[in-house]
Amino acid sequence: MRTRAAMLCAAAAVAAGSVTAVPAQAAPTAPAAKLTWKTCGTSDYPTLQCTSLKVPLDHTHPSGTQITLALSRVPHTAATSQGPLLVNPGGPGGSGLTLAGFVASALPRSVAAQYDVIGFDPRGVGRSTPALDCSPRHFRTVRPDTVPATAALEQKNLQRAQSFAAACGRRYASVLPYINTVEAVQDMDSVRQALGAQKISYFGYSYGTYLGAVYAKLFPDRVRRLVLDSIVNPTGIWYEDNLGQDYAFDDRHRALMAWIARYDSTYRLGKDPAKVEAAWYAMRKALANKPAGGKVGASELEDTFIPGGYYNGYWPYLAQAFSAYVRDKNAEPLVEAYQHFAAVDASGDNGYSVYTAVQCRDASWPHSWNRWRTDTWGVYAKAPFMAWNNAWYNAPCAYWPAGTLKRVNIANGKLPPTLLFQATDDAATPYPGGVTAHHLLARSSLVVEDGGGNHGITLSGNSCLDKYLSDYLTSGKVPHGTGTADAVCRKSPDPKPLKAKAASTSSRGSTLHGLLGLRR
Repeated sequence: MRTRAAMLCAAAAVAAGSVTAVPAQAAPTAPAAKLTWKTCGTSDYPTLQCTSLKVPLDHTHPSGTQITLALSRVPHTAATSQGPLLVNPGGPGGSGLTLAGFVASALPRSVAAQYDVIGFDPRGVGRSTPALDCSPRHFRTVRPDTVPATAALEQKNLQRAQSFAAACGRRYASVLPYINTVEAVQDMDSVRQALGAQKISYFGYSYGTYLGAVYAKLFPDRVRRLVLDSIVNPTGIWYEDNLGQDYAFDDRHRALMAWIARYDSTYRLGKDPAKVEAAWYAMRKALANKPAGGKVGASELEDTFIPGGYYNGYWPYLAQAFSAYVRDKNAEPLVEAYQHFAAVDASGDNGYSVYTAVQCRDASWPHSWNRWRTDTWGVYAKAPFMAWNNAWYNAPCAYWPAGTLKRVNIANGKLPPTLLFQATDDAATPYPGGVTAHHLLARSSLVVEDGGGNHGITLSGNSCLDKYLSDYLTSGKVPHGTGTADAVCRKSPDPKPLKAKAASTSSRGSTLHGLLGLRR
């Protein structure tokens, strides 16, 4: 950690001291049925197996309505097993079935061989049933400009948010009260029982870090090992966390602009990052007036570039599309980039439906739109890139039909040593959240990627980070430092411009980031 990281540590320490305790009681779980696994391997993950498990919709009534969870597994191959390792990609709303195959293949073979790596689609997601889809094609193009420069634009966006919330209420009135993090955690314990394990290990990215921390809070005696990568700030669930994202994504977008300026000989957009940024906003204005290919307006442009805040491996493709539009008057690469990075299909509709269902239910949100408007304009004045896009993405929570719960205080002194990973410049889960979780989880160790800006940093090509992960999963060993961070790794290098037009972003990092869930 350098100066910026140290300042963030101080701010996060103050936030950690303001946590309000919220009791979280685990409901009794129903006896789980024995699992029958079937082969469902792919060319990438040939040893993958699949099954399903029935769990109560309401865990306080275990004999009531049942729903189904889809599970996947890569079984251990070592003579001695360390038991199940549940993995989750975040979201909320991300499917975890393929992630099991990825984690098992990305870990060193000797480490993966010791675990049954278990993926799952959380309730409402993917192949679990019922799978939510509140409003198919909610993100169809071209959407109203996210920045409500006129009262008419604000009303159009408000109507979209209200309509989505109302559609969820109509379609899933009996289900929505039970789509939340605590119920998902109860499901995880049902999975543990069905696996016949006294304890589980857990590895979660992004929102999956909060899911894992809440599991550990409700079932601390059932946690063997716990790995949290790119950590949600548990004290800001969820309204405050989203405001924090806005500033961090603006910083990350400016980092992309600076990277493009560094390679002016390739992209011809200028050597001054401020001028490159001005050209980007000029492009946004032009697209608001005339969407590219009739598909990419101002809102879709933001959607296309937001993934660059998650993973810098996308930067060369985004820069190429930006340059082609501005310098060559060619909109086709921009349309292709939108289709590749941002277009929402049926899976995306499902993911967004679960995202809103969980976030809107997990904790209280402001119900006065005046509060949202004031806060978002305040952020926009300093960090315009994603402020309004993020506000509208979460705006259904102002009108959510299922009511809200109290957020869980994840502070925990009952766990074995746990391992946390955080990049200092992560936009989706900003650095202070990792430090806050480190303070709240006694016996946790924090490994920091200094200067790193990607979201989801282990098993993505940084050998220093991966060594700490492998050592921990093998033996439970964690680093111990004297500062806020227990260990610091250098950031992975930034990408280089493409040598030629490429149709693929294939790499281990891009594979991982393609599996991580929406928005967190």
